[in-house]
Order: sequence, then C-alpha cells, then structure tokens
Amino acid sequence: MLPDRAAPSHSARTAVVWDVLRNAVSAAVGDRSGGLELLDVLDVGGGTGGFAVPLALLGHRVTVVDPNPDALAALQRRAREADVQVRAVQGDAAGLLDVVAAGSADLVLCHGVLEHVEDVGPAVRALVEVLRPGGTLSVLAASRNAVVLARAVAGRFTEARHALDDPDGRWGPGDPLPRRFTESGLAQVLSAAGLRMGGVHGVRTVADLVPGGLVDSEPGAAEALVDLERATANLPEFRAVATQLHVLATRTT
Repeated sequence: MLPDRAAPSHSARTAVVWDVLRNAVSAAVGDRSGGLELLDVLDVGGGTGGFAVPLALLGHRVTVVDPNPDALAALQRRAREADVQVRAVQGDAAGLLDVVAAGSADLVLCHGVLEHVEDVGPAVRALVEVLRPGGTLSVLAASRNAVVLARAVAGRFTEARHALDDPDGRWGPGDPLPRRFTESGLAQVLSAAGLRMGGVHGVRTVADLVPGGLVDSEPGAAEALVDLERATANLPEFRAVATQLHVLATRTT
C-alpha cells in the first residue's frame, strides 16, 4: 500500500489511477511471503517519474524505460531529491525486449504510450513478455469518445464526425495523437495478447470539463472534484465519455 510519505498529491487527473495502483500493489505484495516481499516494477514511457518515484519510495525495484534522454535526466534528479534508486533506461515499447529481460517484472505500467506506438499489437506482446506469469499490466490510454465530444463542443462538428468514424479515433490530419481507443477496442488488443482483463476505469471524466481557475479559486473545490472523479470512474455511463481509460490486465501463463 502507498503510505502517506510515498503517495503523490492526488490531483483530479491522477487520483483514480493511483487508487487502482495502490490496490493492485497491495494485493500483489500481500500474496507473497507474509506481505514482506517487494515488487519488480517496469514503467514504460515513464518519463520524469511521476509514478516511478512514489513506487520506489516504498522500496520496490523500479525501472523506467523512455526514449527521451531529457525526461530520464529529470527522472534521475527527481529520484535523487526523494533519496531513492530508480533505474533509467533509454528505449521504447517497440524495442522493449532489447533493453529489459523477458519475465523480469511483476508490474508493468504503460501510461500514455499505446496512442503513439507504430504498431499496437507487437508493443502489447512485448509488454506481456516482460511480465512474469501472474504479473499485472496497467494501461492508461486516450479515449475516442471524449475527443468526439470535445471537438463538437468547440464547434468543430466535421472533425467530431471524423473522429467518430475514423478507426484510430483521429479528428483529421492535424490531430497530434496517432490513435485513440474505445473500451471494446482496447479490451480486444489486450485479450489478443493473452491477457486477462480486470477492471476498467474512466479517468478525467469530469476534470477536463472544469475550468482550472474555478477549482483554484473555490475553497474545497479541488477535493470535491477528486471525490467526483472517484465516484464516476466505475460508472459505465460516465466512463464512456472519460478522456482516458485505465485498465488492469493479468498475464495468466
């Protein structure tokens, strides 16, 4: 479990993911040697360590693989400031097995990565390969439905319709994101790689709709928004319009 000293400040954009990870880590550790054994954690695309450093504070053995050397340098500075060890490796999801040993991780984080990889299927299979049997994959990916609504609200109705019909959920050639997922599409990709689907949660369901100035100016608003994000994360009708989808999946063999 994440104690207070290791838990990051829960913004409305991250609280749901941290809640799910806290439970997953607690369950994984609780299954071992009276709950005393630590985990090998791999954060693919982990950048500056927003997830990696808090997990390392618990004593878990954490490796971050990221293609950006500047992000890895920032990660190392952050780890030093927190007085923890985090292994930083330059690489990407496509070449993951070139820099990380197969079957070496109990928990793999893949947050904001599958939207950008050239070929999703091989990338997910590589993520599975580095997991030990029974290990958990945490995936956070952009949702198509949210961008359809966002472009429509902005008055970009043609772009909204394009995103709705496009197989990759893109609103047009100027879209900076290579792909977005539906819940069923993401489940299909993970299941095809041999993973057993766990819970699916909506992330940034409400937070992206609320002006930041409103949250900052109203006493207690930030905490109330986090509470609302948590309350809507598991409701299918709200999850369908969340900006991101968070999935836990397990390697069974």
